[in-house]
Amino acid sequence: MARPALLTLLFLALIIELTLTIGGFFAPDKLLAGFGVGISNDTHFMGFALAWLLLFVSLVDAVALWQVWQRQPHYATLCYLLGFWWIGIGLGLYFGYGRLDNLLLDSGKGLLIVLATWRSRLAAKSA
Repeated sequence: MARPALLTLLFLALIIELTLTIGGFFAPDKLLAGFGVGISNDTHFMGFALAWLLLFVSLVDAVALWQVWQRQPHYATLCYLLGFWWIGIGLGLYFGYGRLDNLLLDSGKGLLIVLATWRSRLAAKSA
């Protein structure tokens, strides 16, 4: 049960990250406005840099998804890294900017991935 949940969470996270990445590259004004950011040359620059960061996170997520799918022995490393990454982002945006939506989405997603990874490893050890 834990491995399918982990696969599902990683897949959904990948879809979210890729959607934000595509928005950052091809519709930066709409994406920035959606986050309440005013449009200027500086924010376009930061949006472009953020899109590349999101692309990198998407690639890491895709590799973690592939590792879990293939039952690679060290899949947990990337899963934990991604989970704690998203927990930190959610907490930082909440405490720094009061963004409850990011706390729920990012930290929730990260916590679920960490828990699913932990349960998946427990299930693999007991099998």
